[in-house]
Amino acid sequence: MRPVSLDEVAGQSHLLRPGSPLVALAGADPTASSAVSVILWGPPGTGKTTLAQAIARSSGRRFVELSAVTAGVRDVREVMQEALTQRDLYGQSTILFLDEIHRFTKAQQDALLPGVENGWVILIAATTENPSFSVISPLLSRSLLLTLQPLSDDDLGLLVDRAVVDARGLAGAVALEPEARAALIRLASGDARRALTALEAAASIASVREEGGEDAAAGATETAAITAEHIAQAVDRALLRYDRQGDEHYDVISAFIKSIRGSDVDAAIHYLARMVEAGEDPRFIARRLVISAAEDIGLADPQALVIAVAAADAVAFIGMPEGRIPLAEATAYLATTAKSNAAYLAIDAAIADVRSGGFGRVPKPLRDAHYPGAKRLGHGKGYVYPHDSEIGVVAQQYLPDELRGRRYYEPTSHGQERDVQARLEKIRRILDGE
Repeated sequence: MRPVSLDEVAGQSHLLRPGSPLVALAGADPTASSAVSVILWGPPGTGKTTLAQAIARSSGRRFVELSAVTAGVRDVREVMQEALTQRDLYGQSTILFLDEIHRFTKAQQDALLPGVENGWVILIAATTENPSFSVISPLLSRSLLLTLQPLSDDDLGLLVDRAVVDARGLAGAVALEPEARAALIRLASGDARRALTALEAAASIASVREEGGEDAAAGATETAAITAEHIAQAVDRALLRYDRQGDEHYDVISAFIKSIRGSDVDAAIHYLARMVEAGEDPRFIARRLVISAAEDIGLADPQALVIAVAAADAVAFIGMPEGRIPLAEATAYLATTAKSNAAYLAIDAAIADVRSGGFGRVPKPLRDAHYPGAKRLGHGKGYVYPHDSEIGVVAQQYLPDELRGRRYYEPTSHGQERDVQARLEKIRRILDGE
């Protein structure tokens, strides 16, 4: 099912717009050697090899493929020499597709530089790791870095539907039931290769059952139907009733957050596992952890927000499936630590006052006094600098007159907020001049 042209490629529309570097490379003169080399960076199954081969077929250039897993410096130099020969004798340019370039050592990558710099080859390199850390700077500076995204559900649906009917695929030998199609897309998690592999395995299971069923004995020739159960057997994984845009999506994330709020770490980890297995966007899970840390834990444990943000950064940095580990760590920490929603209640109460008109002018001592004429208006007059006090707090009015004495933040006695509560009582007495 590998596309033979860029028009057949599912997904990566941001890289395939008219006039984009890849489209220009595919349509350029095959005898030209001035085309730019590119590095394709993206998760597995997003079309890196597909794009390289489609460009080679569309442009009519000579195509050579190497894998960094098996190729060495000698292989690279042989390709370079042959490419130079093809250019000089036949006027034909060569596309060198190098898969998993991050596995090449610095010395091996150095061997690519003469060919790329002199235009002997047009390098299309693929990597699943950040090229900034895995590709040498001279090669990066001579190449265009393009980032591939995981395929969307619509992209995977297009690919699967095509594979069912296309002569290169199943050629209509099976029918894919809607529930099976949805399960297949969900379990693929943006990986085209995974979707096609599972489809092929499920088709084999469905065909065997059809041949061995009662209809076969009667000479029936009906098309075998792939069901959701066939998909589950093909990938050896129980089907989760989970729709990333439906009720299960909202129900499970709701149960996840409420389990954290209720300090049931086992339930929280369970719902996290359901989302991970269902292919939920890990960034969505990470965002909800950050919200939970601020809303439900707050100053009872200020470290909770730090850990939640760190987990979100870790997931963005390392991706899945390893991203499940920092997500689980943050989930366990948030579920087992002290809880307080005092900061959440404080901001909502203050916003409610502002929306209802419960605000007034900023007290004159607090107003900006740095512009010409401000002092003449009394701005800044009477302001007391807290750092001049031995205890760092002075009797002074900060709220507008209309809100004087209003209390928004009321700390609980949970966790570290217990210390905040005792300290805040003293601060407020000083501010009020008691």
